[in-house]
Amino acid sequence: MAKKKKASAKKTSAKKTPAKKRAPGRSTRKKPESLRLRETSFSLTVGDLEKSLAWYRDVLGFTEGERWETDGAVKGVQLKAGAVDLMLNQDDFSKGHDRTKGVGIRLWFSTAQSLEFLADLIRERGGALDYGPSETPWGDRAFGVIDPDGYKITVVEAP
Repeated sequence: MAKKKKASAKKTSAKKTPAKKRAPGRSTRKKPESLRLRETSFSLTVGDLEKSLAWYRDVLGFTEGERWETDGAVKGVQLKAGAVDLMLNQDDFSKGHDRTKGVGIRLWFSTAQSLEFLADLIRERGGALDYGPSETPWGDRAFGVIDPDGYKITVVEAP
């Protein structure tokens, strides 16, 4: 019996998976193979979790997902908008209460929704745009907002 199992294992391992056909005009992948990712999630440290949660949920329109608690206190919240996950985490202030946040980072979100529609919703909900909606120098249409901690967000209209 052991010989039969080995023989069938050899046959199975000898089979080759058919090569996937490359889309026309697509180049061969470089070797060694580079990193290829499918999605992304962001985690931001915020000074006032409830204030930031309200802004992302009630002004931008994210929906609330999981909450993370420690000793009965909410320490983090997962937010969702389409395929995007955004985690907000309460700063523990171990680096000081006046620590600057949001410097040197800009989140880019793409949407198939109308930018004018989204911009109007944000304004109706009490939010302010940093710029736009307008055409960027490179040809995209986008608008920007800044969250309560200074994190800059660009929303770009996907074709």
